[in-house]
Amino acid sequence: MNLNIFGKIDRTLFISVLILLSIGLIIILSTSYSSAGIDLMNFKKQLIFSFIGIFLMIAVSFFDYRSLKNYTGVLYIVSCLVLIIILSSGAVVRGTTSWFDFGYFNFQPSEIVKIIIVIIMAKYLSKNAYFEDIKKILVSGIYIFIPVALILLQPDLGSAMVIVFVWFSMLFASGIKKKFIIIIVILGLIVSAFSWVYVLKDYQKDRVITFVNPQSDLKGAGYNVNQSIIAIGSGEIWGKGLGHGSQSQLNFLPEKHTDFIFAVIAEEMGFIGVMLVLLVFGVIFLRFFRIIDETQDNFGKFLVIGTALMLMFHVIINIGMNIGIMPVTGIPLPFISYGGSSLISFMIIIGIVQGVYMRGRGYKIEKEE
Repeated sequence: MNLNIFGKIDRTLFISVLILLSIGLIIILSTSYSSAGIDLMNFKKQLIFSFIGIFLMIAVSFFDYRSLKNYTGVLYIVSCLVLIIILSSGAVVRGTTSWFDFGYFNFQPSEIVKIIIVIIMAKYLSKNAYFEDIKKILVSGIYIFIPVALILLQPDLGSAMVIVFVWFSMLFASGIKKKFIIIIVILGLIVSAFSWVYVLKDYQKDRVITFVNPQSDLKGAGYNVNQSIIAIGSGEIWGKGLGHGSQSQLNFLPEKHTDFIFAVIAEEMGFIGVMLVLLVFGVIFLRFFRIIDETQDNFGKFLVIGTALMLMFHVIINIGMNIGIMPVTGIPLPFISYGGSSLISFMIIIGIVQGVYMRGRGYKIEKEE
């Protein structure tokens, strides 16, 4: 571990993440005050998770990311075993057996599994870029199928969707042929049809049906989205002010600190607050693209590509379900939504990206020499 590399950290990326963390903490604090009284438990927990996440991000960035290639097999086996264990002994939270209960906090292993999948795919693609036959694609699909199937059994549709999207998008980014993409899409449609009939629970099907027809059940499956849209519209340009959102403070908006925290931002901070959040995310993705362009190592390049795709999917789906253009799947808004498991996993993956950035130019120099 070389502590001198800390001076090479991507400060723009670091500050951008801290801004989103701060916005998340402010909104979670705001939602702690409601008509039902004051409950600062979520804020206190998220504050602790934020400090832990910042520490882990910095710590991870100190280590050479290239050493991760040596542990992909172990990481994959351990992740599958943990997902199997949680099916039999996990705590049930919001209808899914996705959590280990440690008393003061719950831990969701699938959030860490997302990172492991990015690492595994980065190694696989760095060795097999520009696929010439379908066999290697199918092999990568088998690697992904097992954890996805275990996650769907919990059932956690959101996390499974993230992993499948990251897998497909990283394959696409590697430059596979169009005919292979068509084959993958056809297989995906077959698996989706099978999952609809035999895997998805009724409430998950209701969410999809509500997405297609939002007005079908405004008091049932469509209630959350309807209240979210009302909250977003009521914020107008400047918002109603922190702690003054009628939908959030009067508890009309469910899951206001997790799934629908974007709606609270829009209601209390208005269009200005929404644009601030989108601007900061935009800066983060621009930094990712810059790091991808500068990185000479294929493994590091695919690590950053996978991270960018994973975060982008989270942002698009979360905001989309808040405004009613995506089905509600429980996918958090990175760095902002309440949740220790997701926050810490996001911070770890940012630490890995920082490690790629800090060693990128050094690696380039080594190759030139």
